[in-house]
Amino acid sequence: MLDVLLVTFPFFALVLCGYVAARRRFLALEAIPALNGFVLYFALPCMLYRFGASTPIAQTLDPGLFLTYLLCAAVMVGFVVAVTMNQRIGWNDAAFGALVAAFPNTGFMGVPLLVALLGPAAAGPAIVTIVVDMVFTSSLCIALSRLDGADGHGFSKAAGKALKGVLVNPLPWAILLGAVSSATRIALPQPVMQTVGLLADAASPVALFTIGAVLARSQAMAAEHPHRTLPLRDYVPVAVIKLLVHPVLVLLVGAGAVRLGVPLDKFALTVVVLVAALPSASNVSLLAERFGADTGRIARIILVSTAAAFLTFSGAVALLR
Repeated sequence: MLDVLLVTFPFFALVLCGYVAARRRFLALEAIPALNGFVLYFALPCMLYRFGASTPIAQTLDPGLFLTYLLCAAVMVGFVVAVTMNQRIGWNDAAFGALVAAFPNTGFMGVPLLVALLGPAAAGPAIVTIVVDMVFTSSLCIALSRLDGADGHGFSKAAGKALKGVLVNPLPWAILLGAVSSATRIALPQPVMQTVGLLADAASPVALFTIGAVLARSQAMAAEHPHRTLPLRDYVPVAVIKLLVHPVLVLLVGAGAVRLGVPLDKFALTVVVLVAALPSASNVSLLAERFGADTGRIARIILVSTAAAFLTFSGAVALLR
């Protein structure tokens, strides 16, 4: 366990540094979207492209792994929506609560952390989960969020926004280009690849720092509108579901798929179980803000899951590795 904590500590420490920097205003809150933009549009796509280009195409086109993780994501969304909807939490808030329960922080935290723990081979299965969450899980939850008294036009408009969000998101395109490069064995010119490498090397530390800064910004913005006191039962159970129920579900469904004859590699299954054990994706708070959900609740779920994951994720690694 100690050797796992020695690897995970620097990653979570960088998240804490970003959080403290934003809370103490060493980093202006107005600058955080720009920092997030650098990670999302420059550094992280380069990192994912590099991993995709160096990963055998069979690992990034694993239909058994893809469908297993997709089924677990759909179950998680349905379960969380069902158990959290009440008089205070309607479709919009329940849907984004389900999204933070089913959407791990794979891009900003998971890929570099899992590669550090398990080696470069962990990138392929992790990339499969990113595609599922970016394209399917996010779109499903955005569509569900519009059921709060929305008519068919509102639902179709939300579905259109979700599709547009997928198309303009650079991460799936970076993964696709990396997979094409791997399949065709066509490499970028050396000067271009060196530039990609520099941006890719910046992705991990800047992304982790940005996670903390985004959490602090979400809390600060929620504090500006203290319209009600948020009870613990509205967000702590969702964080627990994310950190404990999600990985157990992926492990059980994956093991069941293997017993049914689905050709799931044991190492790949271990990687996606650890992906599910990651804390909630920090960028969901920005998405919730855009669609008018309760950003204070979403920010608290992400914050609790991120803080607790230092121990729960490390424990999952110690058990599975």
